[in-house]
Amino acid sequence: MIGRRQFLATLAALFTARPSLARDSAFLASATREYTLSIGEIGVNFTGTPSHGLAVNGQVPGPPLRFLEGEDVVIHVANRLDVMSSIHWHGLLLPPEMDGVPGISFDGIPPGETFTYRFPLRQAGTYWYHSHSAYQEQQGVYGPLIIEPRGADPVPFDREHTIVLSDWLDTDPADVHANLKSMSDYYNYAQRTVGDFFDFASAEGLSAATNERLAWGNMRMTPTDLSDVSGYTFLLNGQPNDRPWFGDMQPGERVRLRFINAGAMSYFDIRIPGLKMTVVEADGQAVRPVPVDEFRIAVAETYDVIVEPKEDDAYQIIAEAMDRSGFAIGQLGGTQGALVILPPQRKRHLLTMDDMGGEHAGMDHAQHRADTNENTSDMDHSTMDHSTMDHAAMGHAMPMGMGIPPVTRDNEHVPPMDAPEGARVLTYQDLVALTPNDDLREPDRELTMTLGGNMERYIWTLNGDKFSEATPIYLDYGQRVRITYVNDTMMNHPMHLHGMFVELENGQPPANRPRKHIVNVGPGRRYAVTFTADEAGEWAFHCHLLYHMASGMMSKVVVSRVNAEVSQ
Repeated sequence: MIGRRQFLATLAALFTARPSLARDSAFLASATREYTLSIGEIGVNFTGTPSHGLAVNGQVPGPPLRFLEGEDVVIHVANRLDVMSSIHWHGLLLPPEMDGVPGISFDGIPPGETFTYRFPLRQAGTYWYHSHSAYQEQQGVYGPLIIEPRGADPVPFDREHTIVLSDWLDTDPADVHANLKSMSDYYNYAQRTVGDFFDFASAEGLSAATNERLAWGNMRMTPTDLSDVSGYTFLLNGQPNDRPWFGDMQPGERVRLRFINAGAMSYFDIRIPGLKMTVVEADGQAVRPVPVDEFRIAVAETYDVIVEPKEDDAYQIIAEAMDRSGFAIGQLGGTQGALVILPPQRKRHLLTMDDMGGEHAGMDHAQHRADTNENTSDMDHSTMDHSTMDHAAMGHAMPMGMGIPPVTRDNEHVPPMDAPEGARVLTYQDLVALTPNDDLREPDRELTMTLGGNMERYIWTLNGDKFSEATPIYLDYGQRVRITYVNDTMMNHPMHLHGMFVELENGQPPANRPRKHIVNVGPGRRYAVTFTADEAGEWAFHCHLLYHMASGMMSKVVVSRVNAEVSQ
């Protein structure tokens, strides 16, 4: 349980985090909103064992930051740690020097110093903030960021709750990374057994079972490799399942739930038994309403949904980890403190050769690098506060090359196979932009980004290179660009381009393609996105799985006005 000292610190932090102006008529007339945040160490107990974490203003998640579209933002961030720190404003359109990525957009915040972020707000929606230094995001430096629209909200509601999902390990994240590099399946607690082999042989034949095992062995992977790290305790608004978060609501209300996946490595399948959810926003951008029974939220994505309870009952928010290793649980309505009964754990999905593209003849990554001059790869962690990581032996070999199916226009997040029959599960194809895109030019620049890695050595790459060896991707200001992601691995990768939204080529007409800041690319899949390079500067571009980024899957995009022919 939280001790008295921690409780008082958290209470004080809530008051410290208040904006300088209340949201009343005086605030609405104001042009500036100001916050002060402090990053420091904290004692936590999420697992039943006391541990140490990091926090913003003494709390995990950090305090919610609320703004109004069009405001000028001033946020003072004090680093009370003995190492460098930073805050990145995930999904926000802002000047590159305010983006908060050490080694790319600024130098970072030295110990004991304060950095002041200043930028205008050019958008509305649900976003979040997190550290972009070392493993601090995994340790607790993250929080929600909500921007209310200046005019009428396209989504009317009576009440709202922000739901921040995250994953926690008592183990030091640097040790987790070292364990992965020494043995990539260190945290795979669902290895197949001899019994599984004979079950497969009984169903498909001995020859098929033997060939299937050999194929997975040649790729040095297993069909249970859905997540690199298992054993997490999952949190909902910082609360574990034995003391779940509670949100009030009343029958007849339209309740807006703002879901944010602040996990370092975990995808969640979300459902609320007894309530239909209507998806109204994805990654802060309004979409045409989509009624669903369940949706999968990738790492760093946000989804807003509307629920409308008809009865005065308690409803359970169930966020089940994609690898079926546990839940984050919350309660809506009813009596706070009611007994928590966890639902049955659903069966873990196994990857198949179809998931992986079918053929596995081996892929020449040198050829992929020859296809474009924009090599990408592992971040130079010496400039990103990762100096303790061992990169001396990193290479480009990928032992699991595979034939990739044709470009798909429907990246379905690999919806859960065990959803109830008839349940509607959200896919990217369901998303339609509520406000039409205004730049409908065909791309004049085509890039291919191959997502690869070496599982034996736990190296993750873009176009065969790690960040420290890659050349930046140079774009001219105003260019229309198409990126085709080619996922040459068995993992999902939530790809994040800082500073700009991309438009999903999801089967919708170009004017209606949804805009997102995270694009999940499933195992063995291709997926294409289009965007306008209309934000000059240097921007980070990476997989948002923390240990993938830390092991190489990152690059830098430079948008330059020099010699650019600007066409709007």
